[in-house]
Amino acid sequence: MNVPLWVWSAVIGFILLMLVIDLVAHRQAHIIEVREAALWSTVWVFFGVGFGMLVWRFYGAEFGQQYFAGYLIEKSLAVDNVFVWAIIFTFFAVPREYQHRVLFFGVLGALVFRAAFIAAGSAIIAGAGWVLYLFAAFLLYTGYRMLRQRNEHIDPGKSRALKLFRRHVPMTDAFHGQRFLIRRGGVLLATPLLAVLVMVEVTDIIFAVDSIPAIFAVTDEVFLVFTANAFAILGLRAMYFLLADLIHRFIYLKVGLALVLVWVGIKMALKIDIYYIPTPISLTVIAVILGVSIAASLLATRGQGRQEPPAPATPPFRDARPDEIAALEPLWLSNRNGLPRR
Repeated sequence: MNVPLWVWSAVIGFILLMLVIDLVAHRQAHIIEVREAALWSTVWVFFGVGFGMLVWRFYGAEFGQQYFAGYLIEKSLAVDNVFVWAIIFTFFAVPREYQHRVLFFGVLGALVFRAAFIAAGSAIIAGAGWVLYLFAAFLLYTGYRMLRQRNEHIDPGKSRALKLFRRHVPMTDAFHGQRFLIRRGGVLLATPLLAVLVMVEVTDIIFAVDSIPAIFAVTDEVFLVFTANAFAILGLRAMYFLLADLIHRFIYLKVGLALVLVWVGIKMALKIDIYYIPTPISLTVIAVILGVSIAASLLATRGQGRQEPPAPATPPFRDARPDEIAALEPLWLSNRNGLPRR
């Protein structure tokens, strides 16, 4: 697949332009309602699917199908990010009107980190093809682990990254609007919102360790790997605000995601020296697995409405300073008791 430099430049320029438009459109802190989230989700899906159609038109059906397979994998695995973000925001009692700003910079960082991972992965595979066996084994193990731990969820309070952040970065005792940093008495201090951003970035890096090998199982083309990742990630913010209150209904989605990882692990292992499973078959299998898991989840939970993620059993400030506890405890208690957030 020969992709000219101007095409790379045009795609990256378009992504940056859309990020600027998104930032300007949400420059004022406000709560993202379902209608607005649905509109932006439609916009991002339109661009993602539209780009895939352009790839199909100019580079042929095979590369078009590879893009859509990668896009579908990344988009489905991104739902796990949505669930984790909901836990993190609830854990820190982040007001809803500040969440978009955190996710904007979180997604921006995710694009940078994933671009680096893709470049590194491509270089490793080009220099040592046998590493694909390790990727395949890792995907199979990850799928098995996800299947066994499908009912377990992360506990941000046990995060080593959070503990290191609190230990080495001076913080304020309360939120200061959408600001990540403030200056007090000539000293630059982080706000709790910066700690939330760090947690969002760390969790995305963890998820990228699974998703990047998975997409290399369906395409070796760096351009397709990057663009499928980029267009899937760009819609994550809108997806969060659209699905965060419904995430409790996707009870079988982790089973579906685990089976997808197992499937692409098998595909990667076979394609090295044994048999290349045609892309249309791979795309169909992935779509069927995800479609069945989502449909089964919604059917099993029909009648259940939207609800906010449950607050953690232990407060996020259990290792904090006394002044932090005094400021954060009312917010955490209001979430835990189901009262409106301040």
